[in-house]
Amino acid sequence: MNKYTEILFGLILILGTFLIGWYSGNWWGEFWNFRSAAWIVLKGGLAWGIFFMGLLFLLLGISDLKN
Repeated sequence: MNKYTEILFGLILILGTFLIGWYSGNWWGEFWNFRSAAWIVLKGGLAWGIFFMGLLFLLLGISDLKN
């Protein structure tokens, strides 16, 4: 595939998902509200990311104590 068509296709997909997520609560009701679901996943991912960063630093510190 041509590099410009790949960029164009990627931008269309990103813009399309953004628009569907933004307007989904207004179009289909509360059950299909993708904006709320994306926010919940983002908050959960942030919490898990902080947890695993803490675990990483803990393991690095324990590893440094051995040396």
